Amino acid sequence: MYAVFNDYILIMKQPLLGKTLSELQDLCLQLSMPKFTAKQIAQWIYVKHVHTIDEMTNLSKGNREKLDLLYCVGCSEPIEVNRSIDGTIKFLFPTEDEKFIETVYIPDGDRATLCISSQVGCKMNCLFCQTGKQGWNGNLSTRDILNQVYSVDQFLMEEKKTALTNVVYMGQGEPLDNMDNVMKSLEILTSDYGWAWSPKRITLSTVGLKKNLQRYLEECECHLAISLHTPIHEQRLQLMPAEKQFAIHDIVEFLKGYDWSHQRRVTFEYTMFGGTNDTPLHSRELVKLLSGLECRVNLIRWHKIPDVPLKEVENRSMESFRDYLNNHGITTTIRASRGQDIWAACGLLSTRKQMEQ
Repeated sequence: MYAVFNDYILIMKQPLLGKTLSELQDLCLQLSMPKFTAKQIAQWIYVKHVHTIDEMTNLSKGNREKLDLLYCVGCSEPIEVNRSIDGTIKFLFPTEDEKFIETVYIPDGDRATLCISSQVGCKMNCLFCQTGKQGWNGNLSTRDILNQVYSVDQFLMEEKKTALTNVVYMGQGEPLDNMDNVMKSLEILTSDYGWAWSPKRITLSTVGLKKNLQRYLEECECHLAISLHTPIHEQRLQLMPAEKQFAIHDIVEFLKGYDWSHQRRVTFEYTMFGGTNDTPLHSRELVKLLSGLECRVNLIRWHKIPDVPLKEVENRSMESFRDYLNNHGITTTIRASRGQDIWAACGLLSTRKQMEQ
């Protein structure tokens, strides 16, 4: 790519970060570089985390110069870092098309999870989620998705904090609505030429876009989390407009027909609202809905956001709900709420303020 400025051609360098091995091989062939150079480039980026092409010292000087003419590594640092009293850290990242996204680092003993975004805003417009209130402003590129991991890795090394052990696609956006870029990012995270992470360290959360859900299950082995929030169709439709096209009963029936004999895990996320979806009726209906499916339920505390007529749930209600499900054979836990003081807890991520500046 290039732009014309005062009769001069300004070359817009493309990022290497986010390219798969096959894409790097095509790139090398186009530049008349040996095909094996692609694996060397991948190692420098995904294993050694270099920031410049000149650091790729096992490439000849001539090949580095050819590469540097058109490409850059493409990593970028966060432009804002917010720290919670509980150790959670929220990062604000610029995207390739000059928008912004938020990413959350959640340490927990010897574990550390990074909650990454896949879109700027979200189309799903769930009633209870702050991200949906900003609307949808575009898909993240594979580079934008992976830069969150790349940059935070570097940040943690510099601050001598617990290294990442898990990644969850639970930040801004619906991952399966940005299917191609999300799947490429998963390939790079789990491939030998990339981060070489076990798929069991990665979880993707979705409202349940059925066609893309099937592709996800067929093409990768990462864990799955389904945003459920109520087992009652009419109520889920009010909370989540996606229920109209992707009814939770249809999603569950589809999952019941899938082979879960391997180690992949399916979890149902259930954000609780006081007096709305925390009643004995809801717990009974949830047991009926999930009966026969090997799964677990994660109960999530909702944090109030402006102009939404829902109430926060009481502890005793969550505990009673959890105990009922556990007593009826559904493994259920209550997710610890983290980072609420910096608006980093579940459902609170939004970059509208920065985008309007």
